[in-house]
Amino acid sequence: MAGKLVYFLLLVVVMVAMPVYSEAQDNTTTMDNLTENDIPKFVTTKPQFTEGIFPCSNCHASMTPNRQRRELSFHTEIQLNHAKRQRWCLDCHDADNRNVLKLANGDHVTFEESYNLCGQCHGNIFRDWKTGIHGKRIGYWNGDKTYYLCVNCHNPHSPHFKPLKPLPMPAHPQDVTKVKSTTSIEVDGRKLYIPVYEK
Repeated sequence: MAGKLVYFLLLVVVMVAMPVYSEAQDNTTTMDNLTENDIPKFVTTKPQFTEGIFPCSNCHASMTPNRQRRELSFHTEIQLNHAKRQRWCLDCHDADNRNVLKLANGDHVTFEESYNLCGQCHGNIFRDWKTGIHGKRIGYWNGDKTYYLCVNCHNPHSPHFKPLKPLPMPAHPQDVTKVKSTTSIEVDGRKLYIPVYEK
């Protein structure tokens, strides 16, 4: 009789616990039930627009969108060197609303959320950017952070960095006393002072 009572109590406990366990399972966020609200928004720096160019609708609102791939008659300063054979302007810029960017699935993102657009093709770099390994972020280790956008460092139309001219090597500690004077050179509009050594 005691064995049947233990078995019965065990069955009751399982029956009571089952709906609670099932409900907990249903509330678990997985990739299948993610909603837009579950995707974190990152606090980012402002995108760097050429002065007078944004909002794009100032000019494009009165134009009929031309979706034909072609040489541009305006924005001629933009040289597309970013997957040139596979990409064109309207793969990223929305033809009907130029004030937003367009993801591959047709969803729109603001220029402040352009990391979502870049992350579609550059997933491994996007993962590293989110964790702070790639790119720059400022703020607190365990608190609020501001992420620099991809476009704060990379030109979105030609993202590879241009080669840099190397600067002269710094003074070896034992040669610091042999510095006769300094000379200056200009690099990217900044004046840098270089030591001149005694012969």
